[in-house]
Amino acid sequence: VQLQAFGGGLVQAGESLRLSCRAPRMILSVFTTYDMGWYRQAPGYQRELVARITSGGRTDVADSVKGRFTISKDNSNKKVFLHMASLKPEDTAVYYCHAERQNPRSEYWGQGTQVTVSS
Repeated sequence: VQLQAFGGGLVQAGESLRLSCRAPRMILSVFTTYDMGWYRQAPGYQRELVARITSGGRTDVADSVKGRFTISKDNSNKKVFLHMASLKPEDTAVYYCHAERQNPRSEYWGQGTQVTVSS
């Protein structure tokens, strides 16, 4: 397993949660070459990109979570975080960590962590 995601849980609307993703089996020099992202998939919906951070540190978040979610990474510990605030019931989904690079081409998915937001 290259990516391990954790930190999900059951929260009430308006609360915050932080998801973590770690890559314990990647050596640091390899980890830093990957663009990292968080995707989510709700029942009956396609998996969608939530937030992304490039190997160079540039970040981007989906319009649906802009102003509420941020992504960050800790290269020295090979971790990526998704900071979620002002959670809404529509944020309920399984959240997946993703790593991708183009040269050479490779990608990895974490196992997913469930986030449930009650109203």
